[in-house]
Amino acid sequence: MARRRFYAPPSAVSLNFESVSLASDEARHLRDVLRLQPGDEVYVFDGAGKEFHCTVERSERGERDRAQLKVLGEVEPARPESPLRLTLAVALLKGEKFDLVVQKATELGVACIVPVVTKHADIRLRDASDATKRVGRWQRIALEAAKQSGRAFVPEVTSPVFFESLVQTTTPQTENSEGALPGLMFSERDGEALLEVGKNFPSNPSALTALIGSEGGWADEEIAAAREAGWQIVTLGGRTLRAETAAITVAALLQHLFGDLA
Repeated sequence: MARRRFYAPPSAVSLNFESVSLASDEARHLRDVLRLQPGDEVYVFDGAGKEFHCTVERSERGERDRAQLKVLGEVEPARPESPLRLTLAVALLKGEKFDLVVQKATELGVACIVPVVTKHADIRLRDASDATKRVGRWQRIALEAAKQSGRAFVPEVTSPVFFESLVQTTTPQTENSEGALPGLMFSERDGEALLEVGKNFPSNPSALTALIGSEGGWADEEIAAAREAGWQIVTLGGRTLRAETAAITVAALLQHLFGDLA
């Protein structure tokens, strides 16, 4: 039987790891949707990589819904994490397209998702409040996708960053990078095939940053700036992909080549 999994942050686990408290939505889901009773077995993950086998002790209804669980022990997560720490940097996309990218990237084992403000980005953020609201929504989507896919680690969705800042702060590969390969920019033009670029990779890269543009693609000056900063420009092939398709495809390809996607 599939695990009945719930999320609780590390702060909700007692210092002696004997109990854990579920709050609000998670507690209501346990009580009102699954109708679990005291003694029923459940699993709780903390979003930072730990998972616990528990039993329900009590559930409280009221202004502050709570469920108290007894920890039976720490267990291996339902699904292991990829050995590749993949950061997916994606230009801001309109509508629900970025939502889809966050969901599928989480399922594919991405470690971090970075929204990027580019010259041809599909949307423009109104202000800091708008950015905070969007990031909160994306982080909730990542949490639900982690729960569904069996991950005990929830990817971080960072605050949006400007393209110029990203390419300058992501250092190209050096001899001391210990398997890290930051800096692959995926473009519809002016790049090499992934397999060609991959010939220069370490056999088992530990970390990698992949940058994907918007529907409008990259401006010439953005490609030039990334190349000058040490990024490698990669082209996926002859067909033009939608931005959200490209982001999901890149995550799947890199996890297949260097991660744990068979």
